Amino acid sequence: MKLNTNKKFRTAVFYKDYFEQFFVKQNNRVKEKIIWTIRLVEDVEVVPSIYLKSISGTNGIYEIRIQIGSDIFRIFCFFDKENIIVIGNGFQKKKQKTPKKEIIKAIQIKLNYENDK
Repeated sequence: MKLNTNKKFRTAVFYKDYFEQFFVKQNNRVKEKIIWTIRLVEDVEVVPSIYLKSISGTNGIYEIRIQIGSDIFRIFCFFDKENIIVIGNGFQKKKQKTPKKEIIKAIQIKLNYENDK
């Protein structure tokens, strides 16, 4: 898959410091893959579901999906307007099913964002 270097289809923005708290704890290899994946989400018109997927039953929460070897990471996000993607919380996924507490946190972040607007 070739990244579009001329035009962004989306712009990622970070809300408060939720993402930063997660990001700073990661090693450099994980950080590089996270940055690469966020850029892909910005630069590709149709993002493959292996990188960005809607979370059912959450009213607009998506997960940015990162895998490095057997390590799996998820970053929750949502859209503001059509082309702004707001990055929320991230976590390392240790089980098959995404923990409910992480989804609840993502929903609360989205509500807080909407209330702050």
